Amino acid sequence: MTQAASPSIAAPPDGALNVLDLTKQYPTRAEPLIVLRGINLHLARGDELAIVGPSGSGKSTLLNILGALDRPSSGTVRLGSADPFTLPDRDLARFRSQRIGFVFQDHHLLPQCTALENVLLPKLALEGRALPKDIQSARELLRQVGLENRVDHVPAELSGGERQRVAIARALMNGPALLLCDEPTGNLDSKSSRAVGDLLHAVAAASNAILIVVTHSPALAETFARRLRMNDGSLESE
Repeated sequence: MTQAASPSIAAPPDGALNVLDLTKQYPTRAEPLIVLRGINLHLARGDELAIVGPSGSGKSTLLNILGALDRPSSGTVRLGSADPFTLPDRDLARFRSQRIGFVFQDHHLLPQCTALENVLLPKLALEGRALPKDIQSARELLRQVGLENRVDHVPAELSGGERQRVAIARALMNGPALLLCDEPTGNLDSKSSRAVGDLLHAVAAASNAILIVVTHSPALAETFARRLRMNDGSLESE
């Protein structure tokens, strides 16, 4: 039987995020552990969303599936024309590198690399090398996040807020359509949290990316016009 061709991984730049009847469950000895229950979501390019809710409600699981780091039990996720979960593993990894940027609570910077080198990592992972134009783009991203004078500093020489700014610049390196942030201000003081929150809004707007932030911070959530609450695996209006 002829295998159907995989859909293109090059989603159109104006592609929306569409999630339909998404579920996630894990088998247990007794009965399945249901983590996500019929999630439906539509976001167009430039849209922003904050997801709040208690620990264990499914927020990070949803973010991991939207970011193609984990597979759903059922349902569909489409970013532009592509359903990433129909792609072979190698194409899935490339799709993730091309189309999705991640910012986590822990910045996950490589300690031996400078800020500039850390920002270049997604390009190196995708292409295997960084061209002069890529280095210039990385420098420009660091300028946009206010770190043009810190490009040659390693993470140990940066403050917590500065390290998170490097992580944001790194997430934008490949021009993602979808920017996912999991507790991006969770390890920061209030002043740095406000600065990072403002920066996320600014860079998402400038790049016309879809911005989704999972947070326990009421202050950060309140800066979003659209907020949803995760409750026992379901998304509800705030």
